[in-house]
Amino acid sequence: MDSVVNPQGNVSAIVQARMGSTRLPGKVMSTIANKSLLQHIVERIQASRLISNMILATTTLKKDNRLEYFAKRHGLACYRGEEQDVLARYYGAATEFRVKVIVRICADDPLIDPRIVDEVVHSHMDSHADYTSNGIIRTFPLGLDVEVFSYSALEKAYNEARRQYEREHVTPYIYLNPGIFKLKSVEASGKLRRSDLRLTVDTEEDLRLIREIFRRLYHNGQIFYTEDVIDLLDKHPELVAINAHVVQKELGQ
Repeated sequence: MDSVVNPQGNVSAIVQARMGSTRLPGKVMSTIANKSLLQHIVERIQASRLISNMILATTTLKKDNRLEYFAKRHGLACYRGEEQDVLARYYGAATEFRVKVIVRICADDPLIDPRIVDEVVHSHMDSHADYTSNGIIRTFPLGLDVEVFSYSALEKAYNEARRQYEREHVTPYIYLNPGIFKLKSVEASGKLRRSDLRLTVDTEEDLRLIREIFRRLYHNGQIFYTEDVIDLLDKHPELVAINAHVVQKELGQ
């Protein structure tokens, strides 16, 4: 994995994944273009220039042994923690591996774009923010979400967050308290400003769309980018219709 010298210390992606997804169990190991969904996420993050290493954060449940095996097979660090208290799982992973800057990636997003990841990380470094995200204001397609935050912000959230949704979704305590934390929002520009598009995987329909996108754009293991996806979907609106009816789960659901 290429890396760039980072004056603030190591930047690590922590990917949260579990086999027990509510709406589509086992989705992280679903096959897309002859690879698992999770493997595509790993390969796309590895194309980032600013992330120095990656940690797979899964649960202690027996069914997630498969994910620990995946991590070992692909040379990834692995941390196993609580299933529902994902904030505690992130804090445990960041603490064990001494991460200074955390990049949060969900295992729902096989089209995560390494260029967008680097843009958010770079913005975080430049602004000296506690928390930076391209999802504070929804301008990018859903499924390209990147959150970057300091270990100190994560630690404060871990110690002080009390509500269930704050623990389950990791970062609400941070971004809902701008009086405590310095926040930075990254918005899409030009062609990427397409908040109408749904590129995440939470249902069978979502998975079918992603498989169609990879079938048409993924060649010889080469990374393709969000601009390529948008061009494809604009040319073939019937693809967008595959999951257009799916309603995104909100916090607390």
